[in-house]
Amino acid sequence: MRGLRQLLGKPTAEEPAVHGGVRVLMVCMGNICRSPIAEGVLRAKLLRAGLQTQVQVDSAGTHGYHSGEPPDPRAIGVAARHGVELAALRARPVVPEDYTRFHWLLAMDEANLDWLSSRRPAGTEPRIGLLMEHARRHADVREVPDPYYGALAGFEHVLALVDDACEGLVERLAAELPHSRPDDPKA
Repeated sequence: MRGLRQLLGKPTAEEPAVHGGVRVLMVCMGNICRSPIAEGVLRAKLLRAGLQTQVQVDSAGTHGYHSGEPPDPRAIGVAARHGVELAALRARPVVPEDYTRFHWLLAMDEANLDWLSSRRPAGTEPRIGLLMEHARRHADVREVPDPYYGALAGFEHVLALVDDACEGLVERLAAELPHSRPDDPKA
């Protein structure tokens, strides 16, 4: 469904058309665990903050192992228990155009940050960093650990870290956007 909306160019609360807004790409290795959780959590927080029409969010992987696949069932389940829908998402690899299309490329860990930085095309200037740089309650944590080979508790831990970091990111985006709330009559 997400791909159809993109092809048709029809904005929805989940997939806004951002003109003059901000685009954020969440990045992990396979795009089936951490980055789709981060995409879903950030979308939900933007919706609650009234910023969903000003910020577009997507996710991708540094490796195309799982291209076209939905997120890991454990990620879908954990997110759903917290009111975040991931089932419609599909994995895709980072492509060179992402460096010009997105303003922010946020990696889940140092290895993916290094990968993104080393492949940045000349002449592009997206902000490349770690998602956890925006965390408040987990400010001492730099990376979102990969839960793929572990137990369900690892996915819960990932969601808690991502939730904190996305909260901080929404605050930063709201401060940087020209109008912090599109439905605010004072904006």
